[in-house]
Amino acid sequence: MNRLVLGAVSALLLAGAGLFWWQGQATTDASAPPPPPIPAELAEGPPPDEIPTEDGEGMFGPALPQVDEDTREEKRFNRLDRNRDNLISRNEVLQPRVAAFRKLDKDGNNLLSFEEWSVTTTNRFRKADSDGNQQLTRKEFATTRPAAPKRPACKC
Repeated sequence: MNRLVLGAVSALLLAGAGLFWWQGQATTDASAPPPPPIPAELAEGPPPDEIPTEDGEGMFGPALPQVDEDTREEKRFNRLDRNRDNLISRNEVLQPRVAAFRKLDKDGNNLLSFEEWSVTTTNRFRKADSDGNQQLTRKEFATTRPAAPKRPACKC
């Protein structure tokens, strides 16, 4: 119990010392020269009739882009909600994974047995093991990395 109290007190003392050190680093050097004075024409600012209003009245040029209000979760939800009924069904959740499952399901019974999974995994291992010694080196293992998704070229 004494060690626990002593540890807590030590932690508080270290935190306090760090806070004082951090605050001491934030002070400016007293020997630093003051900043140069601001010219009079800049200090006054532009005439009031040249300052745009908050609604942008009188401004020219293209309109500013509107901010997309969709959050990350809303975008993720919308990707899965295929029929746009604001509900995600079980089928909508499973649909993106069907193609990968069907590749593994060799006998087509909609059940993935250990044998089906292990055959695919063993074949992948065998393909990566270029020297056939039943062990992967770092160089061989690097060949198992999934391919990066192809992104469309910039239409600049």
